Amino acid sequence: MKLWEKQFTVDKIIENFTVGNDRLIDIHLAKYDIIASKAHANMLLAVGIITADENNQLQEGLNYLLDEVKNGTFTIEDDFEDMHSKIEFELTKKHGDVGKKIHTARSRNDQVLVALQLYYKEEINSIISQTKTLFDTLISLAETHKESLLPGYTHLQVAMPSSFGLWFSAYAENLIDDVILLQSVVKIVDQNPLGSAAGYGSSFPIDRKLTTNELQFSTLKYNVVAAQMSRGKNERILASALGNLANTLSKFSMDICLYMSQNFGFISFPDELTTGSSIMPHKKNPDVFELIRGKCNQIQALQTEMLLLSNNLPSGYHRDYQLLKENIIKAIESLKEILTIFNYAIAQVQVKKVDLNDEKYKYLFTVDTINNLVTEGTPFREAYNNISKEVENGTYVPDSSKKHTHIGSIHNLCLDEIKNKFPSL
Repeated sequence: MKLWEKQFTVDKIIENFTVGNDRLIDIHLAKYDIIASKAHANMLLAVGIITADENNQLQEGLNYLLDEVKNGTFTIEDDFEDMHSKIEFELTKKHGDVGKKIHTARSRNDQVLVALQLYYKEEINSIISQTKTLFDTLISLAETHKESLLPGYTHLQVAMPSSFGLWFSAYAENLIDDVILLQSVVKIVDQNPLGSAAGYGSSFPIDRKLTTNELQFSTLKYNVVAAQMSRGKNERILASALGNLANTLSKFSMDICLYMSQNFGFISFPDELTTGSSIMPHKKNPDVFELIRGKCNQIQALQTEMLLLSNNLPSGYHRDYQLLKENIIKAIESLKEILTIFNYAIAQVQVKKVDLNDEKYKYLFTVDTINNLVTEGTPFREAYNNISKEVENGTYVPDSSKKHTHIGSIHNLCLDEIKNKFPSL
């Protein structure tokens, strides 16, 4: 069954190509299409297009399908093009001609738009909640290990003293920026497009404010052309926000892989969280974090895909938009899985005591030594040159006693302030 079916048969090769993976993708969206259909039916009743009895029948049929979705028994067989055709078929099968009325005053274009935006709202908020869980874990780790010093690096060269508390809380605070972006996306998709039909509205006297309230959108996308133009734009913005969070997790994963290696040896994990080698019995590989890094880099590439799919299309609907759904949904599902496994693994990190007296860390405190001289009255450039000569002559003696007390430094992490910065959920 196809909602656009006419009095001719489409070539099977063409049909298979145009349908693509919609049946599989739409399983993720069916719940939201049904919820939107329930609101749409209530609106059709309110404006007098259907009767109370007809609406009751539609609500009964839609509730049955919603239960199927919730218990995992809803399917979209090969006979159907997508979720829309399957849902309308089931309503018609159960209630006859009444089922055929559900499509009145709407198009598949605004149907998929509203389903996607409801899906985006719920899934983004789920990702934000998972990010908050990871944030809390990192703040707890920072508190636990705030006194444990760690070499800091620039250009992968030993640079200045850092700490595990500084490292964990750095990524925690970066997550705040990622959440702010995600919340901005929620605000953008929280605009009801239902009623824009194929992008030019309808001659039916529909009540778009009614469906806005029923679907708990904060506002309408008032202009019907603007509503249609949000297709693609929503995905570009969402892909950017997902990519920013993925970037944080990818960078963190890279740090973890480095710090686990024997050349650094700063952290480890329980054996059961690592994997081995088929020929090297000593190996304990950070495969989890390598895969997280790779998957996050795939998510970061998504913004380019969304841009290229939609950036040169004029206003109005185009079938290119069908291609936006699959990988954006895949990225959302992947990022939720990544956040779950990341939090599970990092909560079990084993922080090692780093011996900063090791010869390779000898120059870690040169800046502190310069600052000591400046505090005693030596001009900075002169102090810098003096310590530089000691380094060159091999006479430099490190002094690790200096405290870093300014806001956000090793000995003043401001963890409470960072916690208070996290946006309210």
